[in-house]
Amino acid sequence: MKSLDIKTIAKKVIQIEAEAVSQIQKQINNEFETAVNAILNCDGRLIVSGMGKSGLISQKIASTMASTGTPAQFVHPGEAIHGDLGMITDKDIALIISNSGETIELIHILPALKDKNIKVIGLIGKKGSTLALQSDYFLDTSVKKEACTLDLAPTASTTATLAMGDAIAICLLELRGFDKNDFAKLHPGGML
Repeated sequence: MKSLDIKTIAKKVIQIEAEAVSQIQKQINNEFETAVNAILNCDGRLIVSGMGKSGLISQKIASTMASTGTPAQFVHPGEAIHGDLGMITDKDIALIISNSGETIELIHILPALKDKNIKVIGLIGKKGSTLALQSDYFLDTSVKKEACTLDLAPTASTTATLAMGDAIAICLLELRGFDKNDFAKLHPGGML
């Protein structure tokens, strides 16, 4: 069995993920600005949805949005197709997250969202995928490679998607004029 240098492996992972985030910065375009304005002008909530690792990133993005002045809620797409679509109103806007762009549970909820005239923002890792093509606003979160040496486990892609979500949240915070006092009101249990 060959000896592996743990520090070298760890540094390579961080380098790949840093490059992925740097690449995402280059993918901020007019569509990003339009999507942010659509959220800003939404009378309802931002509904964030994704499966698997993208679902975990979706939960973090929804939480960041809610704590920085953008009403948001995570809706699990698997539960949505079994009744939780009732949590979503026609005043909401949806943010769907998928690296492959072929997440079947998200594809299954799109017709219900479209029936309610809900605009869909897709943070999608594959141009030309089903979800990218069916999103009203496509935000490219593609990365060159994952930090996983098998190029399978979502690592760089989830980091880049999280960075894109944070960019959206902070743009909205700034546009809303959300300040430290507003933040404190939403965090009464925190030591701020």
